[in-house]
Amino acid sequence: MGDPYILMLIALSVLAIIDLVVGVSNDAVNFLNSAIGSKAIPVKKILIIASIGVFVGSVTSSGMMEVARKGIFVPSEFYFNEIMYIFMAVMITDILLLDVFNSLGMPTSTTVSIVFELLGAAVAMALIKIYTTKSGESAADLGKYINTETAMFIIFGILLSVVVAFSIGAIVQFISRLVYSFHIETKPSYINAIFGGFAITAITYFIVIKGLKGTPYYKDVKHLIEGNLLGILAIGFVFWSLISQALISFFKVNVLKLIIGIGTFSLALAFAGNDLVNFIGVPIAALNSYEAWQLSGKLATEFSMGILADKVPSNVWLLLLAGGIMVVTIWTSKKAKTVIETGINLSRQGEGHEKFQPNPMSRVVVRGAMGLNAGISYIFPKKTLEFIDSKFQKPVIELSKDKSYEMPAFDLVRASVNLIVAGILISIGTSLKLPLSTTYVTFMVAMGTSLADRAWGRESAVYRVAGVLNVIGGWFMTALVAFIAAATVAYLINLGGIAMVGVLLLVVFGLITRNSIRHRKKSQEEKKQMYIERAELITINGVIEESSDHIAEVASRVNKLYTNVVNDLANHDLNKLRKTDKHVGKLNEEIDGLKDGVFYFIKSLDDTSVQASRFYILVLGYLQDVAQSISYISRASFKHVNNNHKNLKKGQLKDLKEIDNQLTTLMEQVSVVFENRAFDELDEILIEKRALLNDVSDSIEKQVSRIRTDETSPKNTTLYFSILLETKDLVAALMSLLETYQEFHLSTKNIDN
Repeated sequence: MGDPYILMLIALSVLAIIDLVVGVSNDAVNFLNSAIGSKAIPVKKILIIASIGVFVGSVTSSGMMEVARKGIFVPSEFYFNEIMYIFMAVMITDILLLDVFNSLGMPTSTTVSIVFELLGAAVAMALIKIYTTKSGESAADLGKYINTETAMFIIFGILLSVVVAFSIGAIVQFISRLVYSFHIETKPSYINAIFGGFAITAITYFIVIKGLKGTPYYKDVKHLIEGNLLGILAIGFVFWSLISQALISFFKVNVLKLIIGIGTFSLALAFAGNDLVNFIGVPIAALNSYEAWQLSGKLATEFSMGILADKVPSNVWLLLLAGGIMVVTIWTSKKAKTVIETGINLSRQGEGHEKFQPNPMSRVVVRGAMGLNAGISYIFPKKTLEFIDSKFQKPVIELSKDKSYEMPAFDLVRASVNLIVAGILISIGTSLKLPLSTTYVTFMVAMGTSLADRAWGRESAVYRVAGVLNVIGGWFMTALVAFIAAATVAYLINLGGIAMVGVLLLVVFGLITRNSIRHRKKSQEEKKQMYIERAELITINGVIEESSDHIAEVASRVNKLYTNVVNDLANHDLNKLRKTDKHVGKLNEEIDGLKDGVFYFIKSLDDTSVQASRFYILVLGYLQDVAQSISYISRASFKHVNNNHKNLKKGQLKDLKEIDNQLTTLMEQVSVVFENRAFDELDEILIEKRALLNDVSDSIEKQVSRIRTDETSPKNTTLYFSILLETKDLVAALMSLLETYQEFHLSTKNIDN
């Protein structure tokens, strides 16, 4: 009788390992952002510090395991088989949800997902019990099955953490900047010592002492801690301030770097203590349930799970094993870099490539903030505002021209505040057994400190705010999808029993495999994107090399896209035209990204090649013209087929195919010339392009003749003329590009000679 449930336990164990890997890939890097963004410590050392913190923190998470057992539902109201169905539904949904969201690049929170999955599955199972038993109950009696008060407390705590984290992060950063300004090196050593004393005292108390509260070891030191709060804080502050002063005076230690190191450790510890329940809490609760059921000797459908309401000590070895898997994932996760970049980009001090596009809401928020700022200017005295402004004046860093230098995303002060505030907030939540979302807390603290630090200037505010809104929107989407999906899966499992569990597991592994393959392909495509690195100064040869790569890539892709449009139009294939239009959109976005980076490109030119900037700007302009032409051709063709208009006539398609063949030959020649840097062959290509322009003009004249004789479709005529005219513009833009490049190539050769 127990065999099916043993299989379910094995499945839950495997799902827990997968959940650890997927979840940590998404979450664990949250505590790496500040240290990596500030460039205070080498990346390998950061990973070592974080790994130790995660491993130690995994032991402190035992108190949080109660959430999975009794935090959301009332266990005594469910039988063993129902509890196992709930747990299976939660883990299956969690894997699918995290994997799908990660594949889509949508931000998510493992804490929010597990809480709402437990809620959704429990509600579904409770409704099934209500409506399948003749107990006379209705949906109004859900409160009997769901631990409403605790569930609302947890949900409220998660939502409140967003506001609290943002507000406290902004306030602490504002005060810290008033104390430090951006000229850290000019401040007296005692300021660093006092700041170090405050920071390390806060970390040691809230992370170490509060963290112990959820472990079995707390009882050994309980009598020393409780009732002595002020004394511990005062002694800690004095002690750590003196230690900080000694380190500064005698060992020349940068206390801010020390704080970042300790903060990374503490935040990693708090993360493991708070989030480990998200990954293994449900399987451990299932194991406890199975052990209790085995001892009872009752049928699975008759054994009430009230035992889950009792406090059960967690297996330390299981916690350490989970911590070890988390550590390995931190070191080996390929998705970590992307997650780090998202957080750093939205909080960095300087300008750069913006990942998110503005939306109406972000524009409204920025305008409102500007109006509020203007109002504040009237309220406060001018001298006060001038004093505050002086503290936020950023230093001008002069860099030698012969060296490459990449500025950190933000300075040591902001990195320290990010870590201290986030660590304290998460540890407080952990000590209260409140599963705060580390993603929410760390992200919102970083956004609050960014706002207070004036990192969101007029040039970037609308993009950064849009990014924050997108992330927060993704969080709410996570909650809604988690609830509905878990409820649906619980219903299916109840309907199909053990057989349905097997089917769902096959679906899970199939989807994960498919998404992994898609993600790998997407990563390979992204490697081909044409973003410009700014780390080194660019010479004339650098301009030629870089622009040649762009031209070769664009020629190759436009050639393929044009052929796809002609073939798909001939076959009247709407789906392929839609896919081609998406690829055309990507090409336009990449070229727009290059144009957005012109400012940084010109800034990075050395003194001997400034004249190359005009050439580079012209090249990008012509590439954009080419991309816009293929975009118009693709969109017009898609619209024609999507509206179910008549197909082009055989004569029209034949002419387009001939033009496509000629264009293919020329584009391939262009790609080869620029890939091999064989610029002396440009003359031959220019001659052939003129011949192609003449053929396009001939096709236009043929269509005019058709209209006067046998053409009866005005929509076909409109589309055909549009394609021919845009093809003519495309070829003309390419010709102008090649002529410009030939001219520049000859001029550089003369200079070299």
